[in-house]
Amino acid sequence: MTIKVDFTQGAVNSFVASGGTPTYGKDGVSFTVARRGDAPQLTSVFYIMFGRVEVTMKAAPGAGIVSSLVLLSDALDEIDMEWLGSDSSEVQTNYFSKGQTTTYNRGQFNPAPNNQGQFITYIMDWTADRIVWYVGGTVVRTLRFDEAAGQYPQTPMQVKFGAWAGGDPSNPPGTVEWARGPTDYSKGPFSMVVRSAVVTDYSTGKKYTYGDTSGSWQSIRSDGGKINGNIGNAGAVTVTASAAAATNSLSPTIPPGGIIGGSSTQGGNAATRTVGPIPDGWVMTSEGKIVPVGSSTNQHHNARRARSRDRLAK
Repeated sequence: MTIKVDFTQGAVNSFVASGGTPTYGKDGVSFTVARRGDAPQLTSVFYIMFGRVEVTMKAAPGAGIVSSLVLLSDALDEIDMEWLGSDSSEVQTNYFSKGQTTTYNRGQFNPAPNNQGQFITYIMDWTADRIVWYVGGTVVRTLRFDEAAGQYPQTPMQVKFGAWAGGDPSNPPGTVEWARGPTDYSKGPFSMVVRSAVVTDYSTGKKYTYGDTSGSWQSIRSDGGKINGNIGNAGAVTVTASAAAATNSLSPTIPPGGIIGGSSTQGGNAATRTVGPIPDGWVMTSEGKIVPVGSSTNQHHNARRARSRDRLAK
């Protein structure tokens, strides 16, 4: 299915907070780093097995401050977009497979002009064949399966986004350098703001499981559905341009594992924690709300879908 979450309307229970307290307002949900240990984030209670994630957001400013959008699997497959607060003109795109960090030649810095001053829609579109990263309708990077040299992410992913201080003095020196820190908290607070998110799962079913330990997507099993069973129903992405190819330019000390930090995880990997699953007898609506089957919210949602189908039929 596809869910469309409007964070200007408040929180939804298909995403849970950790590392701090995201706040909600007229512009959406804010992830604020004000002091050491702050690393507020939201993590989906659901997984997608190939899919598209679209997030409309402003990145946080500040030396050493990192805004992150991460897809992460229990097997530590990972697809990232990260914005460094010291430079509002670019976004970092990256990927990891099974937590492998013996080489760090996968990252790129790609253009994302004025990313702290305006809301921009960023997309990561992930299939069995390729990953495409978009910035405001511009394709900034494409990675094909055979280009990943055996390091292609291909296991069920959760969606995570939030902000953290890579430039905190307690982090390893290489991380502080990569984040272009150190972070001066007296110049904060520093906030990443997410207005909305659209998440499409390209597969179907109630639950994904690992059929063996190969780590290949062909080994993933779907309970009550099919891997790639929804891939033709996501709709097209409007592409306005393609950016020039970037060079691999990351420090070898870039941390894998998505968003790290926070008072309970400072210096550790917060991304290895998992949440969920959706309880039996509950469903998720297209607005990203998890409700009991037969609840008034779900009945209202189904009635609205039925009215929409009737209009289309006419």
